[in-house]
Amino acid sequence: MQRLFKLISKLAEDDITTVLIQGESGTGKELVAKAIHAHSPRSAHHFVPVNCAAIPDDLLESELFGYTKGAFTGATVSKIGRIEYAHNGSLFLDEIGDMKPVLQAKLLRVLQEREFEPVGGLKAIPVDVRVIAATHCNLEQMVAEGRFREDLYYRLNVIPLSIPPLRERTEDIPLLIEYFIKTLGKNKKNPLLGFNASALQALFRFPWRGNVRELENLVQHMTILHGGTQVGCNDLPEKYRGSGQAVQPFLDELQPPLDEVTRPEQLLLFSTVAAATEEIWPESGIDFNALVNDYETQLIVQALKMTQGNKKEAARLLNLKRTTLLEKIKKKELTGDWAGDEEAE
Repeated sequence: MQRLFKLISKLAEDDITTVLIQGESGTGKELVAKAIHAHSPRSAHHFVPVNCAAIPDDLLESELFGYTKGAFTGATVSKIGRIEYAHNGSLFLDEIGDMKPVLQAKLLRVLQEREFEPVGGLKAIPVDVRVIAATHCNLEQMVAEGRFREDLYYRLNVIPLSIPPLRERTEDIPLLIEYFIKTLGKNKKNPLLGFNASALQALFRFPWRGNVRELENLVQHMTILHGGTQVGCNDLPEKYRGSGQAVQPFLDELQPPLDEVTRPEQLLLFSTVAAATEEIWPESGIDFNALVNDYETQLIVQALKMTQGNKKEAARLLNLKRTTLLEKIKKKELTGDWAGDEEAE
């Protein structure tokens, strides 16, 4: 996500190049498009969104290009389209993969010639607009199947930008929850106090088919039902509970005191290591020392991943002295995976 933010910043500086945003529904494609526009030289002008899947095909053409008086029955006056309205600004074409081929050809002309013709018009109108397109479809596959124009695809795909689904960045869940609680609780008498560890463990395991939008809906749901309290695993709707409730008691026994580490950071550390404790009770019993050693190794590796190999920062997260952490890394032979310039830290 940090790489994505840097790319957004670079794209904003160049206010001409077409951008294609790809990602599953609910990942925040329109938010990314708005961010590109808001930080670009075009920010003083209109950001015009068009959902190509929500507008019927017979209306989408006139919505985009506008129409002249008498162009069709009922066209008693001329009307400008959204492309013209976005002049000097940004046009956001959401779900571009659902656009019919005839409109694809007309859009291609806008990108190539920087001009368009209204429905029923004879004279081309020049336009200066940046096009930002988005889709949850695989356009390359659609091109191969003949369902999307190849020339338009390459015009749109000048700079591709992919947003990862929430299930691939579960470490963002506590941060997103904190943001949604703050946003949704602004005008609430009793805002939500948060989600406890067992509830978060369940959310870490949920597949999130609706992505960030689904998480926001859940926080809103919990704000209405549990305002002024902290959400526990039993408070979550049944489909979100998963196995988090069964895992948490064992985690509570093993979790060391990390008083100097913030609560969200602790949750991130424990989110990925809990899976190792789900099936640890065979009939013959367990090897306690080996299990604790493996658990400790996973904690160290997770802390190093979170800090991108910065051992000083990893030691802070683990509430260890840096020298102690280095000894453990060496003892566990993790130095090959996390080798780096110690002095640079």
